[in-house]
Amino acid sequence: MQIDWGFYWIIVNRIGSRYYITAGIVFFIFYVLLKKKWQYKKLQERSAKYTDFIREILYSSTTILIFASFILILHNPAIAPHTTRYLNISDHGWVYYFAAFPILFLIHDTYFYWVHRLIHHPLLFKRVHLVHHQSTNPSPWAAYAFHPFEALVEQGIVFIFYFTLPIHITHLAIFFLFSILYNIYGHLGYEIYPKNFNRSIIGKWINTSTCHNQHHQFFTGNYGLYLLFWDRMMGTLRDDYDAKFDDITSRKA
Repeated sequence: MQIDWGFYWIIVNRIGSRYYITAGIVFFIFYVLLKKKWQYKKLQERSAKYTDFIREILYSSTTILIFASFILILHNPAIAPHTTRYLNISDHGWVYYFAAFPILFLIHDTYFYWVHRLIHHPLLFKRVHLVHHQSTNPSPWAAYAFHPFEALVEQGIVFIFYFTLPIHITHLAIFFLFSILYNIYGHLGYEIYPKNFNRSIIGKWINTSTCHNQHHQFFTGNYGLYLLFWDRMMGTLRDDYDAKFDDITSRKA
């Protein structure tokens, strides 16, 4: 199989730009520009070290290279014809095009929850997932800070997408832009949802920065990505989650 290195570096640039620009902007706002003003919104009072940020960026950079390799393989002329990728929206219509996004969303959320539970198994945690959990007080830079093997597993969702339902060439670009934005929010270290959001009809099913921060701080519970559906169904939502969310969103400047 011939490797198109030019195309590979284009993919690396697109995924890398998405990570560095979005995480960089958010990091600058919360950790530099408004750090003192919004300190009361901080989920953990202590501050991460600059060495933590550097580690997160380095591992995330490796993850970007691995993510790009998956796209390169799937778009290779020898493999692409066997995938469900399509080029013309008219092939499946605009209704399907937009309907595919919530389907991708639910598939990814389910995949992530169960893979996340798996890599917390003692046989895999220290060997693989501990790299990500070195960020016990995560920053936006931790969004892609994975051990290389975990990066491979995480990107396995793309293979599922490409061999289960029709995927337009723009579906992944838009979907994973949303994904990295929400992932950065999950590792933000601050809560931006309003008070009582966690107890609302919709909000009780939505994962929050508070929820994922607890996972990094305590290592157990709160395994979801976008939603809390599986955490609530499987009894893995931490008992102190709502109390923590209520506390952080009730604070005054």
